Amino acid sequence: MSGTRTTVTAEAVVDAALTLFAQRGYHGTALSEIAEVLGVRTPSLYNHMRSKQELLHTITERTATGVLEDFRAATAGLDDPVRRLQQAAFVYARRHATHRREALVVNRDTASLDEPHRTTVQELRRAHEHALRSVIVEGVEAGVFTVGSPALASFAIREMCVSIARWFHDDGPATAEEVAAQYSRFALQIVGAAGAPEGTVRPIPPV
Repeated sequence: MSGTRTTVTAEAVVDAALTLFAQRGYHGTALSEIAEVLGVRTPSLYNHMRSKQELLHTITERTATGVLEDFRAATAGLDDPVRRLQQAAFVYARRHATHRREALVVNRDTASLDEPHRTTVQELRRAHEHALRSVIVEGVEAGVFTVGSPALASFAIREMCVSIARWFHDDGPATAEEVAAQYSRFALQIVGAAGAPEGTVRPIPPV
């Protein structure tokens, strides 16, 4: 047991909490269960965190920030709304295939955050939604998208991608990259754009 304790780090605590929150929900997970996964006693966790609430805040804010950073990296230097939307949808879909635990926790348990952390995470999520919607608005104004409601289109694209976290598996028939590429084409169909040619999604290194 003592040997196991020496390997426990703050990141290991966050990772164990992430797995259990994804499986059981924030309220369905006790600190004692996180400690059990790590092979330590519950009081030992306080060497690496202040509370279970802090663990949820760390997971949700880190994830929401990563989503926004993905969007910015994927769309940087692109002027064409079609390419920008394709890239934005690609990285958002891929994140939900490669960061399934985080996606499940953020979409289910953000409401369990105490203030001001709940507002901080919600603002990050809204910033991503507004950024995605602005691309659609630009496409409509440029005449390359024909959707009547950019807000509904943005919501549909985001919800479509979020659902990936609930069904995707690494050993499934398609890779995360393949699923993301297909979903980026679905996004273009939602806004009424002609799809970009196969294989034109610009590679963005996974986070």
